[in-house]
Amino acid sequence: MASPGSSGRRLSRTYTNGMFSGEVLDSEVVPSSLAPIATILRVANEIEPERPRVAYLCRFYAFEKAHRLDPTSSGRGVRQFKTALLQRLEKDNERSIRSRVKRSDAREIQSFYQQYYEQYVKALDGAEHADRAQLAKAYQTAGVLFEVLCAVNKTEEVAPEIIAMGRDIKEKKEIYVPYNILPLDVAGSSQAIMQLPEIKAAVDALRNIRGLPWSAATKQSNKDVIDWLKEKFGFQKDNVSNQREHLILLLANVHTRIQSKTETMNKSYVGLLSPFFFLTTIIMCSLPDIQQDIQQRKLLYMGLYLLIWGEAANLRFMPECLCYIFHNMALELHGMLAGNVSFVTGENIKPAYGGEDESFLRKVVTPIYEIIQKEAASNECGTATHSSWRNYDDLNEYFWSDHCFRLGWPMRADSDFFVPPLTTTPFQTISKKPVTRKLNKIGFVEIRSFWHIFRSFDRMWTFYILCLQAMIILAWSKTNSPSDIFEDKMLKKLSSIFITASILRLLQSVLDIAFTFKASRNMRFTGMLRLVLKFAISLAWVITLSTLYAHSWEPNGLMKSVKNWLGQNWRNPSLYTAALVLYLLPNFLGAAFFVFPLLRRWIENSNWRIVRLMLWWSQVPLYVGRGMHEDQFTLFKYTMFWILLVISKLLFSYYVQIKPLVEPTKRIMGVRQIVYTWHELFPNAKKNIAAVLSLWSPVILIYFMDTQIWYAIYSTLFGGILGAFRRLGEVIQGRTGNKLQDFLSFGMKSSLVFVKRTLSTTGKEMNLMLVPYSSDPNLSIVQWPPFLLASKIPVALQMAAEYRGKDNIDLWRKIKADDYRHCAVEECYEAFKAVIKTIIRNEPDKRIIEDIIHTVERDIQANTFLHHFKLSALPSLASKFVRLVELLARPDPNARDTVILLLQDMYEVVTKDMMVEEVELKNTKHSNSTNQLFDSVLYPPPATDAWFEQVNRLHLLLTVKESAMDVPVNLEARRRIAFFTNSLFMDMPRAPRVRKMLPFSVLTPYYSEDIVFTKEQLHLENEDGVSILFYLQKIYPGKRVSDADAWGNEEFEMQLRHWASFRGQTLLRTVRGMMYYRRALELQAFLDMASDDEILEGYKVIGCSSKETKKSQRSVWAQLQAVADMKFTYVATCQIYGLQKRSGDQRATDILNLMLKHPSLRVAYIDEVEETQKDNKSKKVYYSVLVKAVDGLDQEIYRIKLPGPAKLGEGKPENQNHAIIFTRGEALQTIDMNQDNYLEEAFKMRNLLEEFHEDHGVRPPSILGVREHIFTGSVSSLAWFMSNQETSFVTIGQRVLANPLKVRFHYGHPDVFDRLFHITRGGISKASKVINLSEDIFAGFNSTLRRGNVTHHEYIQVGKGRDVGLNQITLFEAKVANGNGEQTLSRDIYRLGHRFDFFRMMSCYFTTVGFYVNALIVVLTVYVFLYGRLYLSLSGMEKSLLKVANMKKDVSLQAALASQSLVQLGLLMALPMIMEIGLERGFRTAISDFIIMQLQLASVFFTFSLGTKVHYFGRTILHGGAKYRATGRGFVVRHERFAENYRLYSRSHFTKALELMILLIVYVAYGSSGNGAVAYMFITASMWFLVVTWLFAPFLFNPSGFEWQKIVEDWDDWNRWIANSGGIGIAAVKSWQSWWDEEHSYLNHTGLRGRIMESLLAIRFFLYQYGLVYHLNITSGHKNILIYALSWLVIIGILIVLKIVSMGRRRFSGDFQLMFRLLKGMLFMGFVSIIIILFVVVGLTVGDLFVTLLAFLPTGWALLQIGMACRPLVESMGFWGSVRALARSYEFFMGLLIFTPVAILAWFPFVSEFQTRLLFNQAFSRASRSLGSLRAGRNSVNETSTISP
Repeated sequence: MASPGSSGRRLSRTYTNGMFSGEVLDSEVVPSSLAPIATILRVANEIEPERPRVAYLCRFYAFEKAHRLDPTSSGRGVRQFKTALLQRLEKDNERSIRSRVKRSDAREIQSFYQQYYEQYVKALDGAEHADRAQLAKAYQTAGVLFEVLCAVNKTEEVAPEIIAMGRDIKEKKEIYVPYNILPLDVAGSSQAIMQLPEIKAAVDALRNIRGLPWSAATKQSNKDVIDWLKEKFGFQKDNVSNQREHLILLLANVHTRIQSKTETMNKSYVGLLSPFFFLTTIIMCSLPDIQQDIQQRKLLYMGLYLLIWGEAANLRFMPECLCYIFHNMALELHGMLAGNVSFVTGENIKPAYGGEDESFLRKVVTPIYEIIQKEAASNECGTATHSSWRNYDDLNEYFWSDHCFRLGWPMRADSDFFVPPLTTTPFQTISKKPVTRKLNKIGFVEIRSFWHIFRSFDRMWTFYILCLQAMIILAWSKTNSPSDIFEDKMLKKLSSIFITASILRLLQSVLDIAFTFKASRNMRFTGMLRLVLKFAISLAWVITLSTLYAHSWEPNGLMKSVKNWLGQNWRNPSLYTAALVLYLLPNFLGAAFFVFPLLRRWIENSNWRIVRLMLWWSQVPLYVGRGMHEDQFTLFKYTMFWILLVISKLLFSYYVQIKPLVEPTKRIMGVRQIVYTWHELFPNAKKNIAAVLSLWSPVILIYFMDTQIWYAIYSTLFGGILGAFRRLGEVIQGRTGNKLQDFLSFGMKSSLVFVKRTLSTTGKEMNLMLVPYSSDPNLSIVQWPPFLLASKIPVALQMAAEYRGKDNIDLWRKIKADDYRHCAVEECYEAFKAVIKTIIRNEPDKRIIEDIIHTVERDIQANTFLHHFKLSALPSLASKFVRLVELLARPDPNARDTVILLLQDMYEVVTKDMMVEEVELKNTKHSNSTNQLFDSVLYPPPATDAWFEQVNRLHLLLTVKESAMDVPVNLEARRRIAFFTNSLFMDMPRAPRVRKMLPFSVLTPYYSEDIVFTKEQLHLENEDGVSILFYLQKIYPGKRVSDADAWGNEEFEMQLRHWASFRGQTLLRTVRGMMYYRRALELQAFLDMASDDEILEGYKVIGCSSKETKKSQRSVWAQLQAVADMKFTYVATCQIYGLQKRSGDQRATDILNLMLKHPSLRVAYIDEVEETQKDNKSKKVYYSVLVKAVDGLDQEIYRIKLPGPAKLGEGKPENQNHAIIFTRGEALQTIDMNQDNYLEEAFKMRNLLEEFHEDHGVRPPSILGVREHIFTGSVSSLAWFMSNQETSFVTIGQRVLANPLKVRFHYGHPDVFDRLFHITRGGISKASKVINLSEDIFAGFNSTLRRGNVTHHEYIQVGKGRDVGLNQITLFEAKVANGNGEQTLSRDIYRLGHRFDFFRMMSCYFTTVGFYVNALIVVLTVYVFLYGRLYLSLSGMEKSLLKVANMKKDVSLQAALASQSLVQLGLLMALPMIMEIGLERGFRTAISDFIIMQLQLASVFFTFSLGTKVHYFGRTILHGGAKYRATGRGFVVRHERFAENYRLYSRSHFTKALELMILLIVYVAYGSSGNGAVAYMFITASMWFLVVTWLFAPFLFNPSGFEWQKIVEDWDDWNRWIANSGGIGIAAVKSWQSWWDEEHSYLNHTGLRGRIMESLLAIRFFLYQYGLVYHLNITSGHKNILIYALSWLVIIGILIVLKIVSMGRRRFSGDFQLMFRLLKGMLFMGFVSIIIILFVVVGLTVGDLFVTLLAFLPTGWALLQIGMACRPLVESMGFWGSVRALARSYEFFMGLLIFTPVAILAWFPFVSEFQTRLLFNQAFSRASRSLGSLRAGRNSVNETSTISP
């Protein structure tokens, strides 16, 4: 008979026949609209093997029920499902009738129902330790059978006893309801977790319903306060169940933790949760001395908020919106409890939206959700401008002002909040008046402009500009000593910087008005008044200071002109001084507040009107950003950091950048004899201002950028010092022994249990590292890991045997010279005694052994051991004992006699060979006895794990002769052991008992990535014949298994799939790693709870208990599970799991297998169900569902209805948001699905969570930062580069950010959130479309702005995978750069920049968007430098200036013109990497790794990455286009086509590199600086490196990139792609035209500002033509402007010819082919004729042709860029086809230019071999070089597979 499975709600149709089966047994897929019949079909499948006819009747009933549910088959997939089910019924009918036992169907099902009830329901119900899941499943199945029975028995009468059974089943089914963690039904009271006293106390508190006004129809039995809230406010049933369990666990955990320290914990939590006072009931309700009525009220308010939050869906991103809802509902709650009467109705107050089921969802959540949905739809999938729609922040900030009270309660539908955005449809008539929006952006408008960089960090830019001005003044005035600064004349000049400051202040006020204009409609009058007054006062200060300065002294330059304009009647310097004092007064006040942060915090947090009035001018009144200042000591630390940095930077800038350029500048400005080589447009310009700008522009850009370099230097130094103080690297890999002794002496040796399963690579290594599970009380010694004691015993034996002295103290001193040898000898001696005493059974024999031992120990104590014993026979005794131990380790019943003989031999060796005088021991048996010595032994020995563990360990100590200090050989294992050991000496909080630790959850978002590699994926070969399995065999070598033995075995196949998946970035790896938390908690709880005897037996004894023992709720195992359940929850939010189940996706089965493997794993998903409405129309309804695995199926626990689709913004945060309601505890760790965890690190989670209670400054931590280990570093050289770069950021980088800078944010996973803090402040991320693309860091911004505190801790780590191929890395960096571009525009960055003090603002800038801004400046410096040199060289100014300089021997001028302006940022960014590797692994290793990285072309990679960052960051700010870019996260072993690389890098790298290359060529051809080629290369070497890197790095890092056969295939593919004209539906990978349209799609959505900027940037290309045409020999040195005009005529002529050819091809190539050929021939002959005439008549040269190409090609590109920017205009003029044709020509030319060098290099085979060795490790490189033979015999290669334990 079929056995019961899982219970409760509808179970999934995805059924597996085992723990890790890969096939789905049930092929039926139930449509969502027919979900209720799924349980019936499952029961049919279950009982079919025994009663096919009953299964047939169940399916028939399911068919009837499906028809009733959807009679018209209108639901998706319903018709197909009905058809398939009907076909199945027709096929099974005859067969099932033949197998029927009874004569009729009615009797058949009655008979089976009675049989099932007796054999399962009654049997399980009466069992002593009934499995609750099995019993619930039995009731579930019996209930379905009874339902079918009633449907079948329509004509026959059902027996009364069956009806009684049915009633009993119905009653019991309601008892056994599905549960998540707490079985709160009646049947669950006996479960172990429900017996915990804290759980009982929490449940009792909730069930205090005394005095609550229930409705008359409600039965109050088994009700609690949460049920009362549901009845009054209309919450969903499952939301109530979910939050009831949530609240009980919160109360229970807090009660357990603070019951011994009530006062302290109460205060700390109240302070933490004070912004939302109702959360303090977590603490208050757990106190036993609180009055019950007060406790009840607090629980009601707490429960109310949690119920609102649990059902709020997308509203959870709007915390103040939730506050508004809670505020109004709490008032209603108070009115009901107080019995207040409504003034309107005269009746008792009732909830405005209560009483009905789902009324809260329908009437409160849904209206707000719908306006969010409409706003999200108006962003046009992220292409609309941010200012045209309201995001989550805009809608939430509506509730920051008194505008929200316009909504009222009940909310008014006509409120301006609910006015939808303006939308137009194609069917809207022109005459129809559009609806205008009444509510626009609120408070902040995200406008695409680079001015955001200045606006957000205006204080920093003002500071740098003023310093630059002051340094130029000082350098220009030739100050010889610092005292010269204080001279009156110098002070007068320096005081002019304040005029500049006032101008910058005016600029800031103008930007505030411009960027806030679109939000002005919703601003308060005081807010608008503030902006206008700031502008007016700023303008007044500019005029006042300029006027007073002009009349204070005799000014020069611009100030002199101002004075002349104003008049010269008065002169009073004191007025200017007084004005300055008044102007600087606010700055002085701000400096005073800066010095005393406590005062500043009090002022900002104060709500006194006088204080708010004072702050009104300095900052906008907001709910966020108040009181963020740190304590005095923290302020001192980061202030000193920046003071030292700024001083160094300014000194360097002054003496290296500014001062050396002053004299050359004066020389240039003094030159008058300039001979121009072109037509100078401004010949009368004074001071050669263009040359001065060309000289100074790169220097000024570097001046603004190089703070990033100084930050890298100082953060490296400070980070290294902090790391040393934190004891990083005290245990270096390979040298763990010295510290390990201290570690184990702390009583932590049990922690090394992780080695057994997670680190070892071989069985021997595992045994050498394993600390015993169990403890032997007879061994009063510390048992070290055997690898530390290896070879010590053989050495000691040799020393003893060769010792010839008689002083045993001297011998003992020699042995003790090595501590581990001493320990090994002691342990072996104690183990020897224990083994001998265990196997000898006779008492006389035991007394003999005791006498010998007593004699030995007595002689040792008396120092006479060597007088009475000879040690030369000790090796003989040891060899016999080793043989004995081998027999004990592998017991054989036939070897009993051998054991006896070995014991007798050992006795004789001791008594006859070792004892100096053979003595007759008093207990020796008489010779006439019939029994021999030791003839009664216990053999085979006791078969316990502890015994075999002890014997095997002893055998290792005796036999291992080689050193084992290199154990384990596996480098990853050594790294983990070293880090774990080192971390134990770092400062970490003391771990509490598991029962008192903070509970926490782990949340992992998942969409559709790999879970487990399939067999097909592992064997699928790419075009090179390389499969994932082959690749992993080479990267992770191990033992080989033949195909015959392996692939026919299903278990082996699954093992191999898991082996490969554990080495990829799969969900399987992540889940395994995160579930180590639970294993660690179980072990630690065992150590807390177990008795001494149980601890001696070992945890493994408990874990391997029988099933019956585990079923007992009083067993230790059950108690451990209860504690682990209460403290740890893991939720994988698999967003489309429901869709995957219905579509039969293999990933759904894999997810189910994960739940079966890890029963405590929960999966949350969004279920999309079609439900029939009252009008018989189907409607999609969305649910947030939580499931768990029960008996091979996934069982639904909670199903909470959503107001609509959950994904309105960015995908991952929306996915996290829907599932966060199913998490538990007070902490939440966010884990991505490319992460891993380690068991040894999980042991430290208790310590980490205690950081929430540690002192970390003014505010307790809200986010605990955790370091990451990048586990993909060994995959390839690129992966190694990324690993080192990422490691330096997550260690030394974030270490400095957290301390001393205090600007660490949330950079992704695996940070631990204060869950209660964040669920009341908008969640753990932000989700607005596009603007929150980098959703993680906004959680850090939000936490900081809301007075959180983000810390960083390095004693614990979590694994993380990174992208391993260049294209993957580029896509990832493009996403990050896009995200930083959007951050630049965001309100969060603006508010942080204005609410931080000056130095924290500097830290924030240079560690967030400033890094990308400075990267942009680095590349911009190259452009500015080269275009400046292009101007100087083509205009002839450079040659004239050098002549003057040479005449006057001005060396400084020549040096300035020939200097290198670009600083190599990439090399300096490697400093943190070197420092961190040096700290953790030694500086020799760090230098070695750095050199190897350079040899593997790391500089090429980092320079190439610079281009990626700059391109996507700049384009995002200018045009938008930010989007999520999937990278795949797979193994990169395939060759990327040339066309694919061109598509990806054309605009980001290739076009820019070609432009720079042309600039460098023109500069070498016409430049005059320096002294020849050496000077030229010195100037431009880094620029040529940049060009070559950007052009050829994609091919250098492309597998098989220089293999000739691949080059040929790439060329064919490129030609097909470039020639394909594309069209609708043609993908970009197939057609150049489709790609071109897609690549420039951002121009279709950019605004007018973006189009103008794109056109202005393209104008730079016209400089080539203007300069070069005057250098043609054909011009004969003429400089008339007509020459330039004539060149345009040539360009126009060329374009006309191209247009004629294009039109001819389109019109004549088909029908008039001959005419088209004649036309082309005539054009060609005409072109050749013109060239010949020019050569003969006007002296055209071959060089002129090349110069003409250099001149006209950039001009054509400029016209092309302008045409694309002005596409609407060009299309209206009918020239768009010509623009596309011109673009195709350019693309082909650029592709050919790049492809040619690659093809030439591919001629040489060694290039391909070098590249393969460069990219991969040695093993894979050797295999790759032999791929030629591999392809011939790859089938034989794939016959083997590799498994590494």
